[in-house]
Amino acid sequence: MTSPTETARIAESKTPGIGARRTIAAYVALTKPRVMELLLVVTVPAMILAERGLPNLWLVLATLIGGAASAGSAGAFNCYIDREADRLMKRTENRPLVTGEISDRNALIFAWVLGAVSIAWLWITTNWLAALLGFAAIFTYVVVYTIWLKGRSEQNIIWGGIAGCFPVLIGWAAVTGGLDWPAWVFFLVIFLWTPAHYWPLSMRYREDYAAAGVPMLGVVRGRTTVGLQVILYAWATVVSSLLLIPVAGMGWVYIVAAVVSGAYFIVEAHRLYSHAIRGREGSPMRVFHGSITYLSVLSLAIAIDPLLPF
Repeated sequence: MTSPTETARIAESKTPGIGARRTIAAYVALTKPRVMELLLVVTVPAMILAERGLPNLWLVLATLIGGAASAGSAGAFNCYIDREADRLMKRTENRPLVTGEISDRNALIFAWVLGAVSIAWLWITTNWLAALLGFAAIFTYVVVYTIWLKGRSEQNIIWGGIAGCFPVLIGWAAVTGGLDWPAWVFFLVIFLWTPAHYWPLSMRYREDYAAAGVPMLGVVRGRTTVGLQVILYAWATVVSSLLLIPVAGMGWVYIVAAVVSGAYFIVEAHRLYSHAIRGREGSPMRVFHGSITYLSVLSLAIAIDPLLPF
């Protein structure tokens, strides 16, 4: 017997306009646009810092398009590889491969085509180094994180999270054709930020990950251990962000933003740990969203600071 939801979906698919919009929306969802947005937030600031001013707007647009396509390809590959686990988790029950809006075969073709196009686009519109880094980002997220580490190690997000650091290097390479120390420091900030950002999410969706057999730290360790690790990585992130001051010659706008937003991030991490040692869950999603706010403020400061005359 067909469910009401399936009946509605079939009816929509028979209406050309609605069916086409629904299909497009499903392919967009396959690219994990929220993750993509977060990655692209750091690309433009990296380009401005590399230029020490406003880069060519066409170069910025081309880099963002290529970066978005490579991130989207990685996301689509991830959805394809994780499709069985996604069926077991409430958090991912509406993904296109779970609902059947896109077939497994079409999703895989889409991932390959988008990845190839992204690399070719970056090569043609920027340079070979940016294109190579785009390929490295896809490879790291798909092979190192999704295939190799995600189902095997509680440390998966640490090393798999390297993929999320590549947009900084891609943006820098697009402007300069090389990679300098400020780019690597910014890379380090995001590398250390990723576990402190993601582990609270694993606490919130502990049962989901356990049901899917994914050994996230929030599944295999207690709240106290996770909370302590979040604190350590939050502190490491903030300290590493301060390295940009001497390495990149950052001014007062960045200094104030890094210190104030960093203090906020650390306080939220300590609050989560405080709840954990008292046997309470606390608000892991508050830390998760707070970490996004922190990175957004820091990136905005990196973008603004080089544009000011002091």
